[in-house]
Amino acid sequence: MNRHALTRLLKERRAQIPPEAHGLPRPTGRGRRAPGLAQHQIDELLGLPGRTYHRLESGNYPNPPTDLLQAVARLYGMNEQEWISLCRYARGEDPPGPLYDNSGHAVPAAWADAVNTINGMAYVTDASWDLITCNQHFHQLFDNGRAPENTMRWMLLDGRDQLTDWETAWAPLVMPQLKAALAQRPDDKVLCRIRDDVLADPISRPLYDAGGTTIHPDGDERPIRHATLGPGWVTMCVAQPLTAPGSRFMILIFRPGPRHQAARPPMLQARKRS
Repeated sequence: MNRHALTRLLKERRAQIPPEAHGLPRPTGRGRRAPGLAQHQIDELLGLPGRTYHRLESGNYPNPPTDLLQAVARLYGMNEQEWISLCRYARGEDPPGPLYDNSGHAVPAAWADAVNTINGMAYVTDASWDLITCNQHFHQLFDNGRAPENTMRWMLLDGRDQLTDWETAWAPLVMPQLKAALAQRPDDKVLCRIRDDVLADPISRPLYDAGGTTIHPDGDERPIRHATLGPGWVTMCVAQPLTAPGSRFMILIFRPGPRHQAARPPMLQARKRS
């Protein structure tokens, strides 16, 4: 627990919530100067025992339950970055999942500009793997000159002709990513439809049932046929926009011809100071 940071975060966010917005009177009394909700009003709004919120904000509530933190975060209208900070300050760990059910489906508009500045294939997908934005280099990868609406569906069902050695180099590594996404978002309609179509397909179902453990492609190199550049290998660099849990920012480095590397190179590290 980081008491100082926790208290500061909660106090600042509480001050931004006018009591009138929740049908409550503005607290008055000697020494009352805070512009927002009073601590006892948080207990009232969330149905908590008296002084529960006071314990939390003052840092005197060791390891508070995540459902309490979630209720407070939603009352305050926190974004996903603030939600992560709240859990780290209060519990010393990342949250078990996103704060809102619809998180992961929108990113700041600046990502479109960022993607278009990259001299190579780049794109951003949401938590359902639907394409949010991409650059022209990514469009050129595909036979029809247009990127697919959903990259997960393309990798598992629609893009097999371009994914070299699909059954051994792609499917066993992508199927676990679908399972992992569904584990966190079991009610996601887009992902559920992809799973159902995979299970209905006689080629893909055995590979889905076989399972697998690799769920993160960052740094992987896989064979692929580029629509205009021909056969080659693509190295995947993956990151996540902080405001959209489950989304992903991908940079694909394509090299035509034989495989560039037989094994993954060592991890990069900052130079250690003497």
